[in-house]
Formats: sequence, structure tokens, C-alpha cells
Amino acid sequence: MEKDISHWRERIDETDEQLLHLLNKRAGYTLEIGKIKHGSGLAVYDPGREQFIFNRLEEKNGGPLSGQAVRRLFERIIDESRNLEKDFVTELKKK
Repeated sequence: MEKDISHWRERIDETDEQLLHLLNKRAGYTLEIGKIKHGSGLAVYDPGREQFIFNRLEEKNGGPLSGQAVRRLFERIIDESRNLEKDFVTELKKK
């Protein structure tokens, strides 16, 4: 039994590393969008875009996570992305 658990834990660890890579890749895209928004005078927060993301991902979700769970996870990801973008734009304004 311990062998079975170890196998699945290894798979989870591998998946966590992949998620970390993808989240950092997404964060890099966020910074690029921050540059564009700053140059265009656009606000960091775009509630319409966020709602679009939530709706799209809930529709694409095939489970086993519930739609609500997907939304909560992406609310957190987007919140951290928004904070990253705000900090980045603040630094750009100082220059």
C-alpha cells in the first residue's frame, strides 16, 4: 500500500512542478500586459475580463473539480497576478 501512495505522491510532486512552471509563465504574460496597459493608460483591474476567464474555465472544466472550485482557484491566481501587475506598474511609474 505504501508503494501505491508513494507512486501517486511522486505524480503529484511532478504535477506541482509543472503547475509552478505554468504559473510563472502566466505571470510573465501578466507583466507584458502590464507594460501595454501602462503605455495605453488602461487600468490594471478589468472585471469584465476576469468574469470572461471564470466563465470560460467553468465551461471547459471536465472535473473532478467542481465549477466553484475552479472559480476559487482562478480567483486566487488572478488576484496574485493583479498584485504582481500593480507592483510592476508602480515601479514603471517611478521611472
